[in-house]
Amino acid sequence: MKSQSVVTELRRKVFTAVARVAYESENPEHDLEEIPYLITPDEVPKYRESIYRERQIAAERVRLAMGLSLRPANRPVHVTSGLNKSDIADKYYEPPLMQVIPSACDKCPDNEYYVSDQCRNCVSHACVKVCPKGAVSIVNGKSYIDQSKCIKCGKCKAACPYDAIAHHIRPCSAACGVKAISSDEYGRAHIDNDTCVACGQCMSACPFGAIADKSQIYQLIKAIKNGDEVVAAVAPAIVGQFGPKVTVGKMKSALLALGFKDVFEVAVGADVGCIAEAHHYVKEVTTGEIPFLFTSCCPAWAVLVKKQFPDLAPRVSEELTPMVATARSIKVNHPNARVVFIGPCAAKKLEASRRTVRSFVDFVITFEELAGMFDAKGINLEEIEELPVRIEATGAGRGYACAGGVAGAIEKCIHEYYPEAEVKIQHAEGLTDCKKILMLAKAGKLNGYMIEGMGCPGGCVAGVGTLIPPEKAKVVVDMTVKQSEKQVPDKDLENLAEKLSGMN
Repeated sequence: MKSQSVVTELRRKVFTAVARVAYESENPEHDLEEIPYLITPDEVPKYRESIYRERQIAAERVRLAMGLSLRPANRPVHVTSGLNKSDIADKYYEPPLMQVIPSACDKCPDNEYYVSDQCRNCVSHACVKVCPKGAVSIVNGKSYIDQSKCIKCGKCKAACPYDAIAHHIRPCSAACGVKAISSDEYGRAHIDNDTCVACGQCMSACPFGAIADKSQIYQLIKAIKNGDEVVAAVAPAIVGQFGPKVTVGKMKSALLALGFKDVFEVAVGADVGCIAEAHHYVKEVTTGEIPFLFTSCCPAWAVLVKKQFPDLAPRVSEELTPMVATARSIKVNHPNARVVFIGPCAAKKLEASRRTVRSFVDFVITFEELAGMFDAKGINLEEIEELPVRIEATGAGRGYACAGGVAGAIEKCIHEYYPEAEVKIQHAEGLTDCKKILMLAKAGKLNGYMIEGMGCPGGCVAGVGTLIPPEKAKVVVDMTVKQSEKQVPDKDLENLAEKLSGMN
């Protein structure tokens, strides 16, 4: 399957190589050390000024793919240092999840105005005239901005008739909706982990591939090879991710070929959640018992509320997220199963490491990491046998994959079970807009509403672990929702929700 960029292509090569070592190697320490040379076999660099820098970056990616932290820059440490801590079938993510690879960061300028070659040295000199600090002058027949005087007001850019002044913003910083990224003492990107909500948008925005998260694929494969009862809980956003010819039946067949014992649909857990939240909305919000209710399925959104709007935290629904509800329902019938959530989201990795979740969700991997596992095993998803699948979820649960789908599913349930109830729905996508809607709620402007928040613009289909563009994925998800035999889950699922909530 074609990668969206060279960065994702390089990441996938690392995941594939690490997965292959986990599946096949009898000498993992040697073979893991060799991966940077396998990925960059030539002496001529392709993307950096030095082949040694390319291998250094590849080595750090190997460590993150192993679930290990980056190596210190001031002392020698082998790529496989600490391998004994990861060469096991059990390992939870250790924060920080999102990490900046120092050798990969290009020290992009952040919030600076520069004059480009488009400057024509016009007679107007509007950029000079409009600058309130005298930072713009004419040097050698071209406008010049003195960065020591510039206050970043942007008036020069607005005044230029040729758009010859560029505003440079570090891509990772621009993508971060919670302003968790700054510069360290060397000019490299730095993530404030106290502010970060692990949405991963910085990772997908960085054109140098300098930001990456940790993976559990090595430990997952170890569990499979140990003969454990490893089962897959697949998020609804997976439809279309591996190509238009890869049906649900082929995906199940491919997962079983990787060593999974069974495959479950996380949209069933979404059905359980949306019916319970529909009841809560009617019984608590429409009656005025509470002013509004927030959805809880997006961990980045939920953490944003708790970190930056702690007084609103009680309004986050206490219903289980689809991932957790599905994992708990699996454990009811398969108490010894090792549940693997396969989805588009990086933040789910931290959700799964919470004390109340980790006994039910054993591993979290993204579609991108799963693709590396398929490559390592040489599985062609388009040509693999199609197996019969059990269809249990409704259109409501499957719609969770797109922004607005969660609130839309809850609204469907309310109309079905409480046709007389008035429903007020709002949703926000992207953390910047999520903060805006939270401020409106705090100001009392959204009383009576069910409010959905999604950390990624576009919803889960825009998560950092996806393989295709969000707009393309949304079309496939919408089609899947429309083609679902049932659009709304049965009301009696509320009993299941109560049972699952009581598990510990």
